Amino acid sequence: MQKHVIGECPICKHDLLVTKLECTNCHTEISGKFQLSKFNYLSKDHLYFIELFIKNKGSIKKLEKELNVSYPTVKKLLNEVTQSLGYSVEDEEDHMDEKDRDAILEKLSKGEISSEEALKMLGE
Repeated sequence: MQKHVIGECPICKHDLLVTKLECTNCHTEISGKFQLSKFNYLSKDHLYFIELFIKNKGSIKKLEKELNVSYPTVKKLLNEVTQSLGYSVEDEEDHMDEKDRDAILEKLSKGEISSEEALKMLGE
């Protein structure tokens, strides 16, 4: 059974630091202080949501169906993950109307634009 690295101390809930690396082939060891990826600090639920988000190519409609939840619930989960990764989330008082946002998300789901382009467009 393969064990996964945890990013949070189970006792005090602070970030953990990797201090030793070992080669699986020649067993060379490297000691030091190594920072984990932002993703190592996410909860299992948030990682699962990201996995589904990628699997569904960013389509909120597909996520709604797969998770059997409403649009606002998917948006809430997406906001939680975004904040957990250290990014700010704008208030629900968006500068874009719902039709424009849906058009951008539809283009993203069809592969007409990349996720980076969609995020940039949604951020404006």
